[in-house]
Amino acid sequence: MDSRLKNLPIAFFSTVMGLSGLAIALQRAGELWAPSAALGNFMALLSGLVFGVLLLVYGLKALRHWPAVIDELSDPVKMSFGATVSVSLLLLSIATLHSAPTLSLVLWATGVPLHLVYTLYVLNTWIHKTDFDIRHISPAWFIPVVGNILVPVAGVHHASAEISWLFFSIGLLFWLVLFTIIIYRMIFHHPLPDKLLPTLFILISPPAVGF
Repeated sequence: MDSRLKNLPIAFFSTVMGLSGLAIALQRAGELWAPSAALGNFMALLSGLVFGVLLLVYGLKALRHWPAVIDELSDPVKMSFGATVSVSLLLLSIATLHSAPTLSLVLWATGVPLHLVYTLYVLNTWIHKTDFDIRHISPAWFIPVVGNILVPVAGVHHASAEISWLFFSIGLLFWLVLFTIIIYRMIFHHPLPDKLLPTLFILISPPAVGF
């Protein structure tokens, strides 16, 4: 059990991203085609519970196996998944925006600075690391920097528009840059490993959220 805890990947938080994204979609569908958003709110609650469990378990890993956490967050491939924690907070803030505005504000105010710090950490690592290779890049690299494009969705309700414009601009700029690099990598270099093929779905998110 201790070995399984040590090897628990932070990428598990991407399940919260998927569940909360589904919750938001169901809430919008409820507004358009049905008089109730109950199913969407249920999915939002489920997303929050999954996030809480993962946060507790990964926190235990951090307490007992801190070197393993450091290794994961400095690995060229795995480090991008560290942002799944802050992105999950941002998505949960969107999912609870109408049903629990105060909770949404708390989630948003926690997720935004956390995501900004991690964005700066990742950018600094990309710029100064000398052992990165083109084969290390995958659509998962979108998560830490392009993930900033999520901030304005709930941000326009919780803070000034200028803050939302700042994060939107960061996400939009790096979407164009990283999209170009990823297409170049897939065409002219080795194909993505099978275990990273599901990350291709991440390419859908920035234009969908941005537009």
